[in-house]
Amino acid sequence: MTLSGGVAPAPAADMPRVRIGKHEFSRLMVGGNPVSGNSHQPGTLDRQMRDYFSAEKVKQLLGACEQAGINTWQSRGDRHIMRLLNEYRLEGGKIQWVAQTASELGDIPRHIRECASMGAAGVYHHGTSTDKFWAERKMDEVRGRLKAIRDTGVLAGLGTHIPEVIDFAESNNWDVDFYMTSIYNLSRSREEASRLAGRQIDGEFFWEPDRAEMLKRVKQTRKPCLLFKVYGAGRRCGSASDMRAAMRQVFDYAKPSDCVVVGMFPKDKEQVRENCALLIEAARGAA
Repeated sequence: MTLSGGVAPAPAADMPRVRIGKHEFSRLMVGGNPVSGNSHQPGTLDRQMRDYFSAEKVKQLLGACEQAGINTWQSRGDRHIMRLLNEYRLEGGKIQWVAQTASELGDIPRHIRECASMGAAGVYHHGTSTDKFWAERKMDEVRGRLKAIRDTGVLAGLGTHIPEVIDFAESNNWDVDFYMTSIYNLSRSREEASRLAGRQIDGEFFWEPDRAEMLKRVKQTRKPCLLFKVYGAGRRCGSASDMRAAMRQVFDYAKPSDCVVVGMFPKDKEQVRENCALLIEAARGAA
């Protein structure tokens, strides 16, 4: 069997794993954005994802991930996701869960406790929310929420799209188990993004030089990192060779303790085993 673009599938046993705290995670985690209808693309893709991902389709995706060697789902910690996860587990699914705080909820400490009670292996502070507090110079609020995560006994993580946030947390010796690191900075103001692009930017701005800046932080910190936006929310998926190059660049910097998070939308093509094969190939090449 050969996947699209000549990518050869790999046995599930070949998926490398890392240990963070008491948990063993597959180095490839499946991301939750497609399930939540969040494509980070203009047009109708958000709607297509919402239409596709019935409860049954979500469970099929998680089952395919477990069969391929992916043992962890990273997703929002909202009640919709919790219900889907509970249903999947009631039917025998074993996938681990790393939960993102749902910033729209009013009582975040209570929400964190709910995620922990659902058996989350770890909870991390939502990167967009972190970046908002960073812009407002209110990082003590973030630190307080991280303490609320720590108090539940699960792994505590800090999400961000901004490399300087990692610098700040590291220089202040923040008590976190991992960083959730976007390799594109999606938290720039419209004015800054437009200046860098040399044109008017009205939506999200994916700027290729961002990749190296965040990857340098990933390499510098001793803390494990969960790297996401590896393919630029589909912008680096035009061909198998582009996907391979994007994954290999990540593993030029990734530490042996780091994982990669990839959202998958297998409506039109198989994506689970393809991404497993690409990660395994890149990890072996970096070894």
